[in-house]
Amino acid sequence: MTKAELIEEVRKAKGVELTKKQTEAVVDALFEVVSRAIKKEKRFAFPGFGTFVVRERKERTGRNPRTGQKITIKASKTVAFKPAPKLKSLL
Repeated sequence: MTKAELIEEVRKAKGVELTKKQTEAVVDALFEVVSRAIKKEKRFAFPGFGTFVVRERKERTGRNPRTGQKITIKASKTVAFKPAPKLKSLL
């Protein structure tokens, strides 16, 4: 689903009567809040949907795909998502 499709689905959902621009502002605000929460608290949980958590990746050895030479991949952080059982049951 694209952002435009999400905006349209939210706009049509449960009798919400907002313009496309208003709905886009709501969707953008939601993702900004979630992003800030993940950055600040290292996790964001939405009951019935799932939890986003920051995971630390250790430094590791890899290979340059072009040359085959060994390289060191620096430690980094990534965001992981763990779906709630309710969401899993819908699949």
